[in-house]
Amino acid sequence: MCFNWKRSKMRTRKGVTVWSLALLLLATSVRAQNAPGAAVYLDTTQPIDKRVADLVSRLTVEEKAQLLNHVGPTVQRFNIRADQWNQCLNGVRWDRPTTFFPTCIGMAATWDTGLVHDVADVLSDEARAIYNGWHLDPNAPGGHQGLIYRDPVINVERNPYWGRNHEAWGEDSFLTGAMGLAYVRGLQGDDPHYMKIAATLKHYAVNNVETDRRKLNAVVPETMLRDYWLPHFREGVVEGKAASVMASYNAINGTPNNINHWLLTDVLKDEWHHEGFVVSDLGGVSTMVHGHEAGKMNFVDAVAQSLMAGCDFSDKEFETNIPAAVQSGKLTEARLDDAVTRVLRVRFQLGEFDAFNAVPYSKIPPNSICSAEHRAMALKAARESIVLLENRDNFLPLDKSKLKRIAVIGPLANNILTNSYNGKTDVTVTALQGIKDRAGAGTEITYAIGCGIPGGRKEQPEVVAPPDSIAQAAAIAHGADVALVFIGTDAGVEDEERDRTTLGLVGSQEDLVKAVFAANPRTVVVEMSAGPLTVPWLAQNIPAMLQAWWPGEEGGHAIADVLFGDVNPAGRLPHTVYASESQVPPRDEYDISKGFTYMYVKGAPLFPFGYGLSYTQFAYSNLQVSPKQIAGDGKATVSVDVRNTGKSAGDEVVQLYIHDGPSNAPRPAERLRGFQRISLNPGETKTVSMELPGDKLAYWDDGAHSYVTQPGTYDVLVGASSADIRARDQLTVSSAGKFAP
Repeated sequence: MCFNWKRSKMRTRKGVTVWSLALLLLATSVRAQNAPGAAVYLDTTQPIDKRVADLVSRLTVEEKAQLLNHVGPTVQRFNIRADQWNQCLNGVRWDRPTTFFPTCIGMAATWDTGLVHDVADVLSDEARAIYNGWHLDPNAPGGHQGLIYRDPVINVERNPYWGRNHEAWGEDSFLTGAMGLAYVRGLQGDDPHYMKIAATLKHYAVNNVETDRRKLNAVVPETMLRDYWLPHFREGVVEGKAASVMASYNAINGTPNNINHWLLTDVLKDEWHHEGFVVSDLGGVSTMVHGHEAGKMNFVDAVAQSLMAGCDFSDKEFETNIPAAVQSGKLTEARLDDAVTRVLRVRFQLGEFDAFNAVPYSKIPPNSICSAEHRAMALKAARESIVLLENRDNFLPLDKSKLKRIAVIGPLANNILTNSYNGKTDVTVTALQGIKDRAGAGTEITYAIGCGIPGGRKEQPEVVAPPDSIAQAAAIAHGADVALVFIGTDAGVEDEERDRTTLGLVGSQEDLVKAVFAANPRTVVVEMSAGPLTVPWLAQNIPAMLQAWWPGEEGGHAIADVLFGDVNPAGRLPHTVYASESQVPPRDEYDISKGFTYMYVKGAPLFPFGYGLSYTQFAYSNLQVSPKQIAGDGKATVSVDVRNTGKSAGDEVVQLYIHDGPSNAPRPAERLRGFQRISLNPGETKTVSMELPGDKLAYWDDGAHSYVTQPGTYDVLVGASSADIRARDQLTVSSAGKFAP
């Protein structure tokens, strides 16, 4: 259970909590900081840049080096504690329970940026609550985390085998950019003066292979970098004002990212005007000495080159080697001061150098962690994430009043799927428990594991079953009104430093499904995976299938709600599910035009990008593009009427794609350029409008060193998925448009 902060607090005889007393006592510190003669960096009436400059001017080289070690010692002269960064991917990492949400690929499947913002807002509330607890009470229980968080992961899923697809937002840079932007804004808050917590965009850039990741070199043309690999990072920096960006382990075109001046300075800081800092991935400097540049570079050189390239913040190697790098002339003091300024500016924006009660986020109490409201948000996110993949003859939803016996089967039916970057879990609901909780009164629920999943982690051991378990599962399926089979992957199959070896089901899971289906054709398969599962036999034979991802603490209830029709599923796939592994180009091919993603896939996929069914039906009509002709730097509005023609209320995700005219360069079949999730009652019609500015039609032009929209005619496509276009029109661009990188 969550730690009970209320119970741990001492109270005065008048009932005033320590929390309230601390806030009252700290109120006097504002006046003390602003008293005449106070140091400029402590004067809250001064501009932040002036305050930061004053503090930097007071620091020695050794103190600056300490401040650039994210887990370094306290700078004693100024009592500046190392931030002690943390993670909050789909739950704040702590040694006590925090709210546990669906994994990010599941949240991407909601296609709901408002929901993603709200989830991130909960995450940052809990992160601030932890900080507030120990800040007011130095002896507060639990880890004393700071306010710099290393999330979100916004690498695109070019590689369906990537072990960390669960951390990211799918294969499309536009969708990833929109989701990442919502997440960053939710984390950092909307106060005009203070950040709630600092977000870190990672891993910058072209990072989605775990094998040999510390010495891997991605060879990719600049046009592909600019059109596919970088736009979502630009969105998070330019629009989201993310406080931090993490340089990834890999190299791009021969230059390791930790020392890539073009990537970290020319693009990020000069073109995109990033004012925050760049942090190395853990051990990023060591990858120079022991990985990419093994035998060619010592630590002083690696630190100097990292900083001179634009990396501002790192591990103990910075603290240890910066003084020597400055003394030898390999690192300029001006660049060192710039790095320290960038890191300290963020910490000032977090309110660390102001009176505690001056920061509005200091009012978030520790007992908000794992609150009922936060748990309700986890349930909402899980419900919205579920994708209905197959539903032959309207097999779903199940009528619970007609079910006397339900067989629940599979290695993931009674398992909670965690990852490396969520927190310690509170009360969790497995699929088995969720079905028991939601089934009709008197319904018998039987359970068999059926088979195991090879692999596993120490904290989530391999699921093992005896050889006769499949036969046992088939036997209980045979005697049931319906069989529900839960299969997929866990962190033993796909995770950090563990790429998948197959897109199919590992172990005997497909044999289990076939045996259960043979015993009872009234079988539903629930896939619980992060990356796509290439399972053509299941798609061709099983009457109903759901994709439920790794759904968090309320996942079991969410799945049951969809199965029994209390929730109409409206999740949409954020990636292509390939029909065959032969469709996927080699993993060292970074030019997606060779056959990656919905934009360039060769042949029909098993399930297309943007796909998902519903228990109701929707009709599209009255597509309007206005105006029909724009200049290259102009803007059109695309609108369409969507009507719920079925008998159930439900959500539809309206998707806007563009198809380009003829070109000498490879061009995608479609490009996502807008989407909106809407709710409709039976018979209700809504008009959905989306803006289409000229820059969304542009491609990178090497010669112009900018994005260019070419004159011509563009197909405007609106539909329910990339493969289900319901309405078409055209937009004419009369003149070229040129846009800054």
